[in-house]
Amino acid sequence: MNVLSDSTTRRWLAWAALATVFLLVNLHRLSTAVLSEDLTTGFQTTAAQLGTLHASFFLIYAAIQIPTGVLADRFGPRYVGSIGGVLLSLGAIGFALSSSYLAAFGSRALIGLGSGVIFVSILRFCANWFRTDEFATMTGLTGSIAGLGAILATTPLAVTVNLFGWRETIASLGILGFVAAAAVFVLARQSPSSAGLEPIEGVPEQPTVTLAETWQYLRTLARDLDQWLLSMVFFAGNGTILTLLGLWGVPYLVVVYEMDVTTASYFTLLGSIGTLLGPPLLGWFSDRIARRLLPMTVGIGIFCLALSTIPVFGRPPVAVIAVAYLCCGFLFGSAMLALSVVKERYPAGASGVATATVNTAGFVGATILPTIMGVTLDTYQTGETVEGTVAYTQFGYRLAFGLLSIVLLLGFLAGLWLLVRNRDVQSQSRVGTGSSS
Repeated sequence: MNVLSDSTTRRWLAWAALATVFLLVNLHRLSTAVLSEDLTTGFQTTAAQLGTLHASFFLIYAAIQIPTGVLADRFGPRYVGSIGGVLLSLGAIGFALSSSYLAAFGSRALIGLGSGVIFVSILRFCANWFRTDEFATMTGLTGSIAGLGAILATTPLAVTVNLFGWRETIASLGILGFVAAAAVFVLARQSPSSAGLEPIEGVPEQPTVTLAETWQYLRTLARDLDQWLLSMVFFAGNGTILTLLGLWGVPYLVVVYEMDVTTASYFTLLGSIGTLLGPPLLGWFSDRIARRLLPMTVGIGIFCLALSTIPVFGRPPVAVIAVAYLCCGFLFGSAMLALSVVKERYPAGASGVATATVNTAGFVGATILPTIMGVTLDTYQTGETVEGTVAYTQFGYRLAFGLLSIVLLLGFLAGLWLLVRNRDVQSQSRVGTGSSS
């Protein structure tokens, strides 16, 4: 027997291959914060244009989530995940070679196209290879890969770009992506049985889903108020954290606190450490107490309070900013519980399309919020530059971050509404029985 013929070992190897691609996804999607100065100079962009360039990744990413869920349910993570890895790598090479804003926009959209299929493919893989009472933990562990990618997209990326140049760095990531995509194709399969392996105890075989069944699931999801409320939670949490760590968290510190980009990236690094630790710990905690909605709602509420220190105080002490960024990253894990809730409320065959529906909302948020912040900041432009970054007034930043705080407040209210709607469900019911309280 070799390691590939043991079901338990094989699932971890395949997950690791998929997670490697997902690591690259997060490096690419959050890289614009560190690259903002180079991109602004190289393509002569305004804040709104930079926000739109950043959001081009998320625009296509959001648009393909539901189709990805359908594909993942029907064809499995091997094909969907490996093809996604190839496409995002081609986009990375194109982005590195771009000589105009339009070419960079199109290349980053291609990165988003390939990246958009990876997370849902991993969730579908986890649903097929792990027990129900392991799913939130695995979702959180996958989310921690996003945190690791976010860490690498801060100071390590800034140092690498300073040493080798941003184009060379992005091109190298593209080459690594081709290798990771090949590993997914070799290792990942739809289920243990499709890999010719013994079933894993407690993991039921997943049914084959017809297009008619998928269409029925989509119609049910569209009419499901709980799904819309969960989507609002993930819209707020995911959209905010990717806006903060992926774009405007660094320029805010550069302009308001007059830091250099590398120093400012230390603070977003703290936020990324939070995203590394928060999702797996909160997912594990949710699995242990067999509850979803309560930790999700409390977490998103504290997330809102942490971010609100910026618009309330404008220029709080740097220690407060450090704690706020760290808390925001950690508490992003509470928003990820929305994915576990919706997965557990639908049949096994709808796992991909159900999680993809809520995931779509998260990346609609990541598409809209950076651009809205950019438009708001352009209104308060000073006409000066600080460390190569266009300067905006402190009030402009307070207003822009205030908008993010309002979005998080709406996510918190959506969570409260879910708690009220589910108040008749016994609070101590087991995870996976239909209760997500």
